[in-house]
Amino acid sequence: MDKIIGRVLIRFAAIILAGLVLVSLCQLAFAKEKQSDTTDFIELAAIMLKDGHYDRALMALQSIDLEDEKTDLARFYTLQGLAYMNLNDFVAAKDSLQSAIHHGQQDALIYAYLAQIHFSLKNYAEVLGVVGKAGEHKRQNPILISIQAQSYWHLKKTHQAIQALNEGHRLFPSDYRFLKLKVFYFVQLELYQEAAKLGQEYLALSKAKAEDYVAIGNALRLSKEYQEALKIMEIARLQFPDNEVVSKLLAHIYLDLGMLNAAAHILEHAARVNHALLSEAAEIYRRAGRLHKALMLNSTILDQKVKLKQRLSILLALKQYEQAASMEGSLYRVGLLEDENVRYALAYAQFSSGHFQQAAKHLDFLKEPELFRRGVELRRLMEVCKDEPWKCA
Repeated sequence: MDKIIGRVLIRFAAIILAGLVLVSLCQLAFAKEKQSDTTDFIELAAIMLKDGHYDRALMALQSIDLEDEKTDLARFYTLQGLAYMNLNDFVAAKDSLQSAIHHGQQDALIYAYLAQIHFSLKNYAEVLGVVGKAGEHKRQNPILISIQAQSYWHLKKTHQAIQALNEGHRLFPSDYRFLKLKVFYFVQLELYQEAAKLGQEYLALSKAKAEDYVAIGNALRLSKEYQEALKIMEIARLQFPDNEVVSKLLAHIYLDLGMLNAAAHILEHAARVNHALLSEAAEIYRRAGRLHKALMLNSTILDQKVKLKQRLSILLALKQYEQAASMEGSLYRVGLLEDENVRYALAYAQFSSGHFQQAAKHLDFLKEPELFRRGVELRRLMEVCKDEPWKCA
């Protein structure tokens, strides 16, 4: 009997042991499967990121168990940070990349990404704090040197900004962004001669676009360096004769110099491409005293409100009061009589052509203080003309 019980106990123990071994094997298999899943999701996120599917990369990363000690947290947060960065969520990207560093990410490239993120967030001091840690990545990437220079500039560290630009130009002589930035910095430092010289060098070397000429020319114009701006924009007009922005900037530089006819001529030429510029050209001819030329251009303007309002002012300047007064119906039809300045101008034309009653009717509508005052004076003159007509002959 004891032998039988002994054999039963031995068999029972064997069954228990086999069960324990099976449970252990199952747990080991589950752990390996779980670890494999984690690895698979990280690899999937990396592939999604590489293919530009940043939202999908984040979704894959959400499936990872961060409590699992087998999870590569440094890589997880790096991938998450890059996904956020490419989605322009720079705050989340910064937090993720900083977490990656905290969990042991040692690749210096992460500091290059952090520098760009801090720059996008206008954290210029933080840019300078991390860009140096990018090591060789900084010397191989002109963007990093550029944002370093700009960060120095924003922090009023002028000398360091120029030094960084010089370093960038030395390391990347065919990348003209450093020369361009230097031009704008020299303008802001009021080093206009140096800025103009560098600007011409940049424009000659860089196969510059019209936008580059405009940017440099306008910077010099705003600094009241009109002659230097004029030189650059005349070259631009030769290279880009049909570029409207180039023509308009050049015309405004001539206006700044008081050269009205030159400005009007440029805009008249530019109006061959953009018809809307005719009214501006006509207005400048009017200001220059070339009234018949202004009237000729005005006759070709398509926008009726613009055309009629300008035509009224030109006729008044020509003292063609009867013609100006006869515009009443046209001005009414396009709604220009709602403009008190236009209404006063029409009233003046009617007064000057002897139509006092019509003039007085329009003066009744004036409410704006200065125009009301001028209307009162016009009424006084009409009374004088009625009583003593020879004074108004």
